[in-house]
Amino acid sequence: MARKETYRLRYTDKLVEAGEAPVKQQRKERVPIDPAIQLSYLEGKVILVDKPLHWTSFDVVRRMRSILQIKKIGHAGTLDPLATGLLIVCTGKFTKKINEYMAQEKEYTGHITLGAVTPTFDLESEPVQLKDYSFLTDEMIHAATAPFKGTIEQFPPIFSAIKKDGVALYELARRGVAVQPEARKINIYQFEITGITLPVISFKVVCSTGTYIRSLANDFGAGLGCGGYLSSLRRTRIGEYEASNALTMEQFEEGITPAPEGELSGDPV
Repeated sequence: MARKETYRLRYTDKLVEAGEAPVKQQRKERVPIDPAIQLSYLEGKVILVDKPLHWTSFDVVRRMRSILQIKKIGHAGTLDPLATGLLIVCTGKFTKKINEYMAQEKEYTGHITLGAVTPTFDLESEPVQLKDYSFLTDEMIHAATAPFKGTIEQFPPIFSAIKKDGVALYELARRGVAVQPEARKINIYQFEITGITLPVISFKVVCSTGTYIRSLANDFGAGLGCGGYLSSLRRTRIGEYEASNALTMEQFEEGITPAPEGELSGDPV
């Protein structure tokens, strides 16, 4: 079962356990798109999207494909369901540039919760191995970023989409198969602690493609001796593209969908 499918099941189960009824999205009737607007997307556009929480990156692409009624569309760099922020979506001829956009440096902000770890290195799984963190000082926390700056080797999470013998690691991990991912060389250009309210710390990271912020959070907690996991994440920049210039899914859809009077709204990008 694909990671996006298992995530939806786990998220729904959590809502049920908490006594909440999951909101079932009503299927919207497909509204014909103005051919003049559609043509511009068929030819090719780069769209900056602010990915919503609990959406997979493929959820965004699938919804946009339905709105635009085109097939040639893809995203330049996956964001986990629990992450928000900038997702670059390309259509038409710009899909050829996806790898180029993916190779650009990324900027993230978020939170690491200290004093425990999780199997997935984030909140997709429950915290375990609770440890005392009261001995930590601000100076110790700031100093602990030093080993993670520059060119380093990082082990990806076992719950990741990296494939081993053609099978995604997260599939092997969920089957109980022992997996040891290979270390990868990455570059962390900036790792800054921007706030400390123990057990939660705020951070900003600028890094190369291929960096797993979940792994960074886990390794940072291990370096402090108390464990840690990623508790929130937002991608704020890819290369020169800023999340502040991105459209929400609602804004994108409103810019494409005809107004009630039948007059077409403007092209949002």
